[in-house]
Order: sequence, then structure tokens, then C-alpha cells
Amino acid sequence: MTDAKVYDLRGQRALVTGAGRGIGEACAKTLAAVGAEVVLTARTEKQLEQVRDEIIKSGGKASVHAADIYSMEAVNNLKKLGPFNILVNNAGNNIPEHFCEVTEERFDKVMGLNVKSAFFVAQVVARGMVESGIRGSIIHISSQMGIVGGRNRTVYCASKHAMEGFSKSMALDLAENGIRVNTVCPTFIETDLTRPFMEENEFKDYILSRIPLGHVGQTEDVADAVLFLASDMSKMVTGSTIKVDGGWTAV
Repeated sequence: MTDAKVYDLRGQRALVTGAGRGIGEACAKTLAAVGAEVVLTARTEKQLEQVRDEIIKSGGKASVHAADIYSMEAVNNLKKLGPFNILVNNAGNNIPEHFCEVTEERFDKVMGLNVKSAFFVAQVVARGMVESGIRGSIIHISSQMGIVGGRNRTVYCASKHAMEGFSKSMALDLAENGIRVNTVCPTFIETDLTRPFMEENEFKDYILSRIPLGHVGQTEDVADAVLFLASDMSKMVTGSTIKVDGGWTAV
């Protein structure tokens, strides 16, 4: 029998990276709505403060830590904010371009955030969990492009395939500590950043033609999957992937 209390995260602390907008914002609000104390981090402090204020106004608990996690110093400083029960490892970027146009600088920019920073943010949080005896949940926001390929996305696909790989190995390394590690793989999600592209009929028609469910994803769709992985509802789930892609990768 399902216990309705499993979505009660009161007393737990969650770190959400890239929390100032889009998927990160939705995840932070969803976790806070069920009682988690959320630490919001991203580069833009003003955006974080707005999210924090909205969470607090709704009766939740949130604080702000502005940081550029491209910097390893900033990543290591996250330890001072812990320990955490939950990590939503969401910060990432993409520079869409043809494979032949990719430069070393742009390659390093995408891989540096999506792989290196994500890897070491998770390491910092995991160490805090291990040292504190916390049987926590680490959730990486990956992508359907970590499962399949995509035109003009060679570097992004490489970064998310890498995340899928290190997530599985993390799950094995941390299982003895009771720490679960999983990924969520969204399709194209409607956000402030993607909405202008969605307004282009040709692009939107292409996206919808690849999604059997026939509609574009919303940030709440991703946040709901994150909530499942953050809660005891998924206590036997680790080293796994939840694809929030409307069936894109099933074709």
C-alpha cells in the first residue's frame, strides 16, 4: 500500500543548481512545496532572489547562493552549504552548431559545465552525504540527447552521454552508503529560453513530429520526475534513467 507521506520532504535539504529559471526553478519550487529546505544556486543572483521570494511567499523555505560553477573554487565552496539530502544537478548549456563548425573554445564551454562541473558538484555533495551518514538522492538533469543523437548537437550529445555514464558508475560506488543516483532525460521543454524557437512553425512542427504524445514538455513534467526520485517512492531506484520525452526515444 502506498503511504501518502512519502512525498513529505520536511527536514530534508536540497541543493538545486541552475535554479534561477526554467527546469531548475520548477524543481526547486516543487521540492519546496513538499517541505524541503532548498538552496538555490546559479550565476544570476537577482533571478535566484525572485525564485526564493516566491517560494517563501508560498510557505516554503529557500536561500540563495550565487555562484559560477564553471569555477572549481565555486564548486568546492558548495561544501560549506551542506550537507544535503538531495541534489538536483541541473546547470548546463548548449551551443547548437554543425559538427564541422565546432571550435575548441565552444567545445570546452559546453563540456566544462555539462560534464566537469556537474561531475564535481555531485562529488562535493556526495562526500558531504557520506561524511554525515545521509542516505540521499542525487539527480542529474540529463537529456534525451544522452540517449540518442541530434543534428547540430554533437558536443551537447557527447556531454549528456558522458553524464549518463558517470551517473551509473556513481550509483555503484555510492550504493554501499545508501545514496541513490539517477538521471532525468527531458525532451524539448518549453521555457523562456526555448519559447522563441517554439514560435517558429517549422521548428515546432519538427519537434512535434518526433514526440508521439503530440505536445511539447513543460518544466513541471521534469520537476514531477525529480520529485519521484527525491522521495522514498523511488527508494529501490538507482543507476536508472527517467525519460521525460513523450516517446521520442522509443521510436
